[in-house]
Amino acid sequence: MLGAWIDAKHAWTDEPERIRDQDAPRNEREIARAVELAQQYPEIVKIIAVGNEAMVHWAAEYYVEPQIILNWVNHLQELKAQGELPATLWITSSDDFASWGGGGSEYHTEALNALIEAVDFISLHTYPMHNTHYNPEFWGVRDEEEGLSDLEKIHNAMDRSLALAQAHYQAVVDYMHSIRADKPVHIGETGWATISNEFYGEGGANAIDEYKSGLYYHAIRDWSDANNISVFYFEAFDEPWKDAANPLGSENHFGLINLQAEAKYPLWDLVDAGIFDGLSRDGQPITKTYGGDLEALMEDVLVPPTDREIQARRQQ
Repeated sequence: MLGAWIDAKHAWTDEPERIRDQDAPRNEREIARAVELAQQYPEIVKIIAVGNEAMVHWAAEYYVEPQIILNWVNHLQELKAQGELPATLWITSSDDFASWGGGGSEYHTEALNALIEAVDFISLHTYPMHNTHYNPEFWGVRDEEEGLSDLEKIHNAMDRSLALAQAHYQAVVDYMHSIRADKPVHIGETGWATISNEFYGEGGANAIDEYKSGLYYHAIRDWSDANNISVFYFEAFDEPWKDAANPLGSENHFGLINLQAEAKYPLWDLVDAGIFDGLSRDGQPITKTYGGDLEALMEDVLVPPTDREIQARRQQ
């Protein structure tokens, strides 16, 4: 799945231009390069995604209106029709669930409807982890749960996290059906970070640790497998370049394997099963974080805040 980055004209300035017929010159170069690579490596490039979270309104520095994405999707579909790209190449855009119609009515436009018709499938992103801070109504410990054990509180909150991801997916499916479209719907990104010194970590949402990442990973895998839903899980390895100025930032720690060649808790069972035997990262064999000691891992697990604590924090 090859991504072509799409920006608004004058993106990353104080005055990005979002008029539907005003495109950034860089976008044309991005699409041309994607076409070149798809032509050069047809056995590797099976999908072109036009933009990454390029339509969602919280991406204020660069987001574009759906018409810009639609124009480029139509261009690529025309190249397919002309035989300049493989007929089997799928064209989509990778974006937040809200951008695909699963959000508010401000996203429900004729251009979006046309885009849904134009793509070969929908690729949506859903991150309950981020919502533990930005939209925490599902998160935390309910009043009636305060007498439960810490582990039960954590599991209940994570069950609601899965339910939120399911709701995001279903909201997109429902909107698609409301305009009488019928396309495959794929989860292009979801995941759960394991370290954070920001809103999501200790003293904030208390959402981040390896135990919760394991619960979410297995829950989303089990649900998607049972319902024949394809998922790109974010992500295989930690990427410290994502937030290089803040080494403990969550964006650096979504990997299922860290940079010390240690499989995090979600994959411990695969280490035990010998899946990684003979494989290495930077010459190091794949081992387990915490030395595989679950008791040591659990010492770092955070209990979600109560509903009252969440509300108090939001009012500060």
